[in-house]
Amino acid sequence: MSTRESFNPESYELDKSFRLTRFTELKGTGCKVPQDVLQKLLESLQENHFQEDEQFLGAVMPRLGDLNIQCNCYITHPLTPAVMERDKVIPLIIQGFKDAAEEAGTSVTGGQTVLNPWIVLGGVATTVCQPNEFIMPDNAVPGDVLVLTKPLGTQVAVAVHQWLDIPEKWNKIKLVVTQEDVELAYQEAMMNMARLNRTAAGLMHTFNAHAATDITGFGILGHAQNLAKQQRNEVSFVIHNLPVLAKMAAVSKACGNMFGLMHGTCPETSGGLLICLPREQAARFCAEIKSPKYGEGHQAWIIGIVEKGNRTARIIDKPRIIEVAPQVATQNVNPTPGATS
Repeated sequence: MSTRESFNPESYELDKSFRLTRFTELKGTGCKVPQDVLQKLLESLQENHFQEDEQFLGAVMPRLGDLNIQCNCYITHPLTPAVMERDKVIPLIIQGFKDAAEEAGTSVTGGQTVLNPWIVLGGVATTVCQPNEFIMPDNAVPGDVLVLTKPLGTQVAVAVHQWLDIPEKWNKIKLVVTQEDVELAYQEAMMNMARLNRTAAGLMHTFNAHAATDITGFGILGHAQNLAKQQRNEVSFVIHNLPVLAKMAAVSKACGNMFGLMHGTCPETSGGLLICLPREQAARFCAEIKSPKYGEGHQAWIIGIVEKGNRTARIIDKPRIIEVAPQVATQNVNPTPGATS
C-alpha cells in the first residue's frame, strides 16, 4: 500500500475540525468484551472452551490472490453527524472497503446499509481451499522463535490523536510527546491498519512457519496465550521484546494502566501476525519481508522464544521496548486544529 497524505477534511468540503472519531467513544477492537468475560459468556454454548481467534485462523490464512473469495459488506450510517457530513463520509468509507477487498484479490458482492447510533463497518469473506494452501496453527516446537510483523500501539496512537483536541487530556501527556510525534504515530498507525497481512502470510509458507495468529482485540499477550493453548507439543511462549510505535510507550507509561500496552493487553486494530518460526529461518523471514518486491517493504521483529512448558505465554518483567520510527513522511502530516504544545 503506497504512502498517502493524511486525511484533510477541507479536501472533501467538510469543516477543517471534522473528526470521524468524535462520533464514537470506543475505537475499533477497544469495543471488544474483555477475554475473561467473553470466555464465561461462551462457555455455556458448548462443552469445550471456545478460543475465538483460533477458530477463525485469520493469521494462517493462505495467499488470498490464489483463492476464489467472495466478500460481503455491512455498514451502518451514524445518526449523529449532519446529513451533509454523512453523505460525504460514508461513500469514502465504502470506497476504502472496496479498494482493500480488491487489493486482497477479491471483490464485494453484496451488502446492507442501515441506520445506527455508531458507525459500524464489517465484512465477511468466504473461500474454499486445499489442505496444502493453509498452515495449521498448532505445530510450535521448543527452539522456535516468535516473530511479529506489525508494531504495537495502534490503540494508543488513535486515542492520543483525539486528545489533541481535548486540553485536559492533552495536558497529561504533553511533557512526554509533541504534537508532531502524535501526528506521525497516528499516520503510521493508519498505514499499518490499512496494510494487509497477505505478504507475511505468504512468507509463512516459504519459511516453514509452525504456528501463527493475528494480534487484535486481546492484545499481544492475550493472543499469544490463546495460540499457546492450541499447541500439540508441551511448549510455552516467552516474549522479550515489544516493538511499539515511536513515543507511544512513553505515552502509555504516563497514563498509568489505562492502555495496558507494556503488559501486552492493549487492543490492536488490524494488528500484525505473531508467527512461530524455526530459529534458522526467522532472520531470513525478517529480511525478506523488507524486500522492495513486496511494495515498500516492511519490518518484522524477533520478539521472543518457544520453550518447553505448559502451553502458556508471558512477557518478561522488563521487556526491551523497540521504538519503531514512522515511515510516513513528515510533510504528509496535516496539523490538527486547536492542538497546543
